[in-house]
Amino acid sequence: MAAKSWKEWEKPLIELEDALAKLVERSKIAPEAERAEIEAKVAEYERRRDHYIDVMYSRLGPWEKVLVARAEKRPYTLDYVQALFTDFIELDGDRRYGADHAIVGGPAMFEGRPVMVVGHQKGRNIQERQYRNFAMAKPEGYRKAMRLFEMANRFGLPVVTFVDTPAADPGVESEARGISEALAASMLRMFELRVPTISVVVGEGGSGGALAIAVANSILMQEHAIYSVIPPEGCAAILWRAPEKAPQASAALRLTAQSALELGLIDEILPEPRGGAHRDPAEAAAIIREALRTELSDQSKRTGDQLKAERYEKFRAMGHLISPPVEQPPLIA
Repeated sequence: MAAKSWKEWEKPLIELEDALAKLVERSKIAPEAERAEIEAKVAEYERRRDHYIDVMYSRLGPWEKVLVARAEKRPYTLDYVQALFTDFIELDGDRRYGADHAIVGGPAMFEGRPVMVVGHQKGRNIQERQYRNFAMAKPEGYRKAMRLFEMANRFGLPVVTFVDTPAADPGVESEARGISEALAASMLRMFELRVPTISVVVGEGGSGGALAIAVANSILMQEHAIYSVIPPEGCAAILWRAPEKAPQASAALRLTAQSALELGLIDEILPEPRGGAHRDPAEAAAIIREALRTELSDQSKRTGDQLKAERYEKFRAMGHLISPPVEQPPLIA
């Protein structure tokens, strides 16, 4: 039976790492006579851990990618903001209804250059998750994003977005306040931008909630992130009335970064540190930094009209089939 969560799937590795951490702490206070033996055990545990990681992460299927993309320790937007940008000023409110905490954003500096950063934000514990609505933004969240996009366009700031949401908020209140219109309007607003735009899928890229801030000239995706029209549990519930069939649905959805690149939905896969971004957030941020530096340098050579036209053509070209359909015999011989 497939694991239901990242913790369940990585349980043997997590237990091994916990035991290793205890041995390391013990080695710091152990008597000199015992230290050599403990250090030998530490080295053996490290070899076992590294082998386990190599084996696990060389065999990731679509469902395992979903679990890794949802890992609790995976860096979120604000983690990347802290690691990559300086002078970040978070702006809030949509100037129409209220504040939404599932999307964060504001101006910042990237290596001495002003940019506009927008992204989904998850929470580390139940209180933060409720505060962030599990990164499922309501209409006011996307209208806040649009306000920031307009500000970026007005002042000529490149836009950098971080995508990490299961989907937009599906609640009755969001429907009443026009969530569908907000998603569509956010996409349209991004199509109209005359500044460089870069989107990075860093975790879950779910449904219109992800696409609403991912209409960019360049779409980058971390190696173990996912990008899909619907979460696998939702797909399984619709097709088979059985959410527990999410592993089968994840395979059918072709939601991995490798499939997204093959389908032409993204431009580049960003490698992750050994064992995933959650094991080395600093290295994951360094990889994203290099990609952002390259993309900003490249896009800055184009005019606003060129950027807008290229973005439009990029999305118009999406949707090709990987292989032609099998020919069916004629109904009448």
